[in-house]
Formats: sequence, structure tokens, C-alpha cells
Amino acid sequence: MDEVFKALADPSRRLLLDSLNDRDGQSLRELCGRLSMARQSVSKHLAVLEAANLVTTIRQGREKLHYLNAEPINAIADRWIDRYDSTRVQALADLKTVLESPAKLSEFAYTTYIRTTPERLWQAITNPTFSDSYMGHAIESDWQKGSTYTWIEEGLRIDDPEQVVVESDPYQRLAFTFHTFRPELNQVDPDLSEEDIATAASEPRSRVSFDIEPVGDHVRLTLIHDGFDPAGAVREMISHGWPIKLSSLKSALERAG
Repeated sequence: MDEVFKALADPSRRLLLDSLNDRDGQSLRELCGRLSMARQSVSKHLAVLEAANLVTTIRQGREKLHYLNAEPINAIADRWIDRYDSTRVQALADLKTVLESPAKLSEFAYTTYIRTTPERLWQAITNPTFSDSYMGHAIESDWQKGSTYTWIEEGLRIDDPEQVVVESDPYQRLAFTFHTFRPELNQVDPDLSEEDIATAASEPRSRVSFDIEPVGDHVRLTLIHDGFDPAGAVREMISHGWPIKLSSLKSALERAG
């Protein structure tokens, strides 16, 4: 956590985070242009933010795109929130809210480091028993490329021929088209109105990918959810849902040892 506090202490780095919050997925060139900062300075600040896990990067062709990552802010809030007075609590809550606000893009990126192994993490994502316990949903599939899957959440089973495994490289990468939005989902989440679900169902089918990379005694898990309408209902739903699910997954795996 020291790295996170150090990274947030510098006003230039906070400007970079603000810029990514306004428009996620920027290249180094774009960040330099928006902030009128020298390329070398931006590179150095981004390196500090990456080391603190406040920024995650994804290569797209020859460019490296930068995304805001809220997980370290969640960790700060979880560990320290009870030790501060109400004024400081509100400050932390406001910062957390800003960093978790959905950017108006067709991609949502989230990175977390989990003290586990690639094998156990893969099992936690793909084994229905574990994923239901750890993330609140289960996925039944043979996990072969091109196979369909069933999404299960609180007893609701969602099947559709367009729910397909796109990539499956055990212990390294998994990608699939996102589940169908059925009217019965408001039984799972009462906060979802029939209108919300109908709107999400009318939007393009999006896609989810998990990239798994060992880093020492931890595993770096990067989730990318893309392909949705940047201003649509799906973006709003998943930008709140995935951080909760992945935070729960991290806690469960690390408690299990």
C-alpha cells in the first residue's frame, strides 16, 4: 500500500489518473497531448502508477493502451476506512467513487494481484462449484473453443447458442461471449428493472476475457470486458458488477491459502 500512497501523492500522477478516468484506454502519445507534459515525464509517472497497480496496460498492435485500475483503492478502503474519522472516510469514499466511475468507452479493464497459483485461479473461474462460491455465479461448459456454456446465478440458468467460448488456453487465457439478458434476471438482482434488462438485451453481445500471468508468489489477473455500447446499459451493469466479483474471488482464494 505504500506504493499506492506514494503514487497518489504527486499532482502530475493524479492528473494522469483524472485523464484516464475521463477517457480510459489511452496511448502514451494521447496522454502527453491531453496533459501537455513531456513524453519522458509521462512515461516515468506511468511507471510509478503501474508499479502501484493503479494503471494497467494492454498491447494493441504497436501501441500500449493504459487503463485505470480501482482495485488498490478498494484495498485501501477495506483496510483503513475504520481507522479514520468521518471527514477522512468521506474523502476516501469520494476518491474511490471517482476512480470507479465508468469511462465512456466500449472496454472495461480491471487488474488484480492474487496470492495463488495459475492452476487454482483457473479452477476458481471455470469450476462451477468454486466460481459459484467465490464470485456468485457458475458457468457450466467443457471449455473447448467454440463450445456453448450455461450461466447460472442464484438458481437461474441462462442458455443461448450465442453464449460461446472464444478462447481457452488453460492457466493462461479464457474468453467467452457474455451471457444473454433474460427478464428473470430481476429475480437475481431486484435493483435491475425490466426496462434495464430489456435495454441491455437489445444491445450488442459483449465479450469477456481473463488473462492469467504468474508474478512471484502472486498471479496477475486482468479482466477485459468489451464490445458493448459505450453509453449503454451493459457498461453500467458490468462496471459495478465485476469489481465486486473479482474482489470476492481474491479474498476467497487468499483465505483458502
